[in-house]
Amino acid sequence: MPAVHTRSQKSKATPKTADRGAIAAAQSKPGNSKTLPGPAPAMSAQERETLIARAAYFRAEKRGFAPGSELQDWVEAEAELLRLIGGV
Repeated sequence: MPAVHTRSQKSKATPKTADRGAIAAAQSKPGNSKTLPGPAPAMSAQERETLIARAAYFRAEKRGFAPGSELQDWVEAEAELLRLIGGV
């Protein structure tokens, strides 16, 4: 499981905006339009893990970083990523 980040590392963007923005950035390639037709381009395991970690962090932040729900944050963040990129 990835390390929990400190408050000094948080983004000023809202959780949903940051998650979707990061996912869109990972999906876009130079020269492509913002809305990509068809399936999303392949994403490396490292990119995928980074996006999940970021989304899990924002979930933890939303609940005040109370301990005990880290795994649930990760699983929900991973499920959200899969929904947003079409199950790839």
